[in-house]
Amino acid sequence: MPEQKTLQDRVSLLADVAEIYYLENKNQAEIAKSVGVTRSMISRMLTEARDAGIVEIRVHRPLQSDHDLGRELIDAFGLLDAYVVTVGAVSGGKLIRSLGRAGALVLKRYLAPEKVLGLAWGTSISATVDALDVFEPIPVKVVQLVGAMGARNMEYDGHDLVSRLSEKLGGEAYYLNAPYICPDQDVARSLLETKAIKETISLGKKTDVALLGIGSTSPENSSFYLAGYVTRKELDDLRRGGSVGDVCGLHFDLEGRPAADHFSERLVTIQRNDLLSIPVRLGVAGGPGKVQAILGAMRSKHVNVLVTDHITAKKLLDRRKT
Repeated sequence: MPEQKTLQDRVSLLADVAEIYYLENKNQAEIAKSVGVTRSMISRMLTEARDAGIVEIRVHRPLQSDHDLGRELIDAFGLLDAYVVTVGAVSGGKLIRSLGRAGALVLKRYLAPEKVLGLAWGTSISATVDALDVFEPIPVKVVQLVGAMGARNMEYDGHDLVSRLSEKLGGEAYYLNAPYICPDQDVARSLLETKAIKETISLGKKTDVALLGIGSTSPENSSFYLAGYVTRKELDDLRRGGSVGDVCGLHFDLEGRPAADHFSERLVTIQRNDLLSIPVRLGVAGGPGKVQAILGAMRSKHVNVLVTDHITAKKLLDRRKT
């Protein structure tokens, strides 16, 4: 017990020093005098507070967008809207975070009380949810459009995303309590007929705004494959069937034509016609490995609002010209 109290006292002291320095804007010499230690010790205490997670430092870099590229994408692909964020990194976590911040900015344009907001799953969707910040509650219904992926990568799973987003918005959550991929179409069909799932699917048909990731079937960029949800053989079968990507598990080829319907029949997800009837279908995706998938998603109309990065936007426009 004495050791625990000593640790608690130390944490409390570190928090006190950090608050005085960061919130009250006192310099280290002033804090050292009031606490009764040396200035160098205050410096070490501030470092310890950061290392211990008592202090978290966040840098809010202003988003830079390329309006002209966005306009070109709208004109070239018949989009409702497009936002092109200027980035320094072409891949990795920094790109995902930039896309997420841009996605959150665009999503807020379309949110309003009493609307139905549909959610898919994925890293870009998770980053968008993380970046979303609202000053007042927006009472919307947040509905899961695709089934759960299971225990792996819970942060990116639809169930967790619906929970996080509805809590942020002060809205109501509606879950699709079923696996995303079933062993065969009979199991999927049976699940879709259960009362609770039918109710969520029915609400999904009334979605006003859908927040969507765009999946790729390339082995290097397929979230399904890299996370172990499909085998390499299954992925190769999808590619042989012409699929370059998917939205909500609904696959399409490079020209936007439906592909790999046999795979979609195993899924608990929104149906293609129901997805296409959603007024705002906001896709958040970028990076060199997603170019073909994004092209297919725009041509198929699975997304009609796009958030991407400026490097990807230029590649998309180049592919359109050729």
